[in-house]
Amino acid sequence: MPKAYWIARVDVHNMDGYKQYVAENGPVFAKYGAKFIVRGGQFEAKEGTSRTRNVVLEFKDYATALACYNSPEYQRLVEMRKPHGESDLVIIEGYDGPQPGE
Repeated sequence: MPKAYWIARVDVHNMDGYKQYVAENGPVFAKYGAKFIVRGGQFEAKEGTSRTRNVVLEFKDYATALACYNSPEYQRLVEMRKPHGESDLVIIEGYDGPQPGE
């Protein structure tokens, strides 16, 4: 069963307000076994549009990734985060098939 990912791109307009979301999301992500793969960090946009912050979270599977996002605990955090920035979020199933050169 392939893993799943949240791919988020965020423009934060009020860092003080956004910090509360960051401070409170850890227990929710831990409950669903999420692991940060990317959390901010240096980047260079080569094509298309970008936002100032990028985050990738890994989950054990697609159902768990959806359950985390749809949980009441995380939806409370979404409402907390919304006034402080703009986000794009994709929840996507990973790929576990053949790789180039295999």
